[in-house]
Amino acid sequence: MVSVGVSALGCRDIHFVDPGVKINGQYYCDVMLRRDLLQDIRQFSDFYRFQQDGAPAHRARETVEFLTHETPDFISPSQWPREEEEWPPNSPDLNPVDYKIWSAMQEQVYSKNVRDTDELRERIIEVWAHLNQSTTDCAIKQ
Repeated sequence: MVSVGVSALGCRDIHFVDPGVKINGQYYCDVMLRRDLLQDIRQFSDFYRFQQDGAPAHRARETVEFLTHETPDFISPSQWPREEEEWPPNSPDLNPVDYKIWSAMQEQVYSKNVRDTDELRERIIEVWAHLNQSTTDCAIKQ
């Protein structure tokens, strides 16, 4: 698993989750958000909108509380209309990275057979480093 921050101002570092790690709310807050993603995002600006999909770690109580206090404009699950009760779990609107950017990257990453996870990681890093900003802009605008 990997995680990234994207913006119209540019893409941030790619962060890999160690194999076998269970991503619960605590890990997501402590490692993915506090240590990695929010540090990357804040290098662009102190003013940003933090948006995520309905993955269990994203909906966890500690995640929602943390982001409510630590981000300037957090779209919490409680802001959705009552009948939806929580974020959609697999929404292209809430996850441009999964639905636009990763699909564009997949073509390049898997253009040749991958030998092992080390090679896969290297390819992902290489493709990410050369990702055209227009791909990100298109995903964000959609």
